[in-house]
Amino acid sequence: MEIVIRFLQSIAPVFLAHGIVGIIAFCVRLYMQGGKFRKQTDETGKVAIVTGGNTGLGRETVLELARRGATVYMACRSKEKGERARREIVKVTGNPNVFSRECDLSSLESIRNFAENFKKEQRELHILINNAGVFWEPHRLTKEGFEMHLGVNHIGHFLLTNLLLDVLKSSAPSRVVVVASRAHGRGQIKVDDINSSDSYDEGVAYCQSKLANILFTRELAKRLEGTRVTVNALNPGIADTEIARNMIFFQTKFAHLKAASLVRDEVT
Repeated sequence: MEIVIRFLQSIAPVFLAHGIVGIIAFCVRLYMQGGKFRKQTDETGKVAIVTGGNTGLGRETVLELARRGATVYMACRSKEKGERARREIVKVTGNPNVFSRECDLSSLESIRNFAENFKKEQRELHILINNAGVFWEPHRLTKEGFEMHLGVNHIGHFLLTNLLLDVLKSSAPSRVVVVASRAHGRGQIKVDDINSSDSYDEGVAYCQSKLANILFTRELAKRLEGTRVTVNALNPGIADTEIARNMIFFQTKFAHLKAASLVRDEVT
């Protein structure tokens, strides 16, 4: 018994340290997540598009819309991953009106193809959720030569939204939701070096793209006044997604264990 007590005493500081970190992480998450939408709505008859719908926040959004009866199009970069997620969501919700279509936001051609094909399949669009995004990417360019954060997070969604505006207007009341971030507060539009070619920092590039999201949302909302198409941006807060996979910390074993514990806490 004495040996057991000594062993517990020796490992207690480790558990205490992890416990403190866990409490801090939990408190930060509560602070940043904001309010929760608890109203049960019936979205039967509504048509929605969610970019990045096969994983993370996008997948959960598709899942919830499908549960509420909406017809949902998942705009996904990977055709295979999108189809796999679609089958899972249909099985869970029992809603067969969930579709996965290829849409690579780093390619303007892919975006145009997605919008064109969507209009061939649907005459209405009530909800467009610009969710997909990249974070902490090494310096890379999109197919048209835009810095990846700006190209995917802002320019890709800018084009997609404008290509679908006619359908959104004809389907009004409708809405556009832009998934932004508090990081926009640290952002700056570098007009003289929009592609971050002279100097590159992953965090700075991400913040610029999130500021662009906010500026786009505000301007589009002004231009659509009176059309019954609303445009809003939101900060999703802290969530267990794959978006931070490029950061060194989130590649560590500790980060994976902490993420797993947060998921267990949420489930229980």
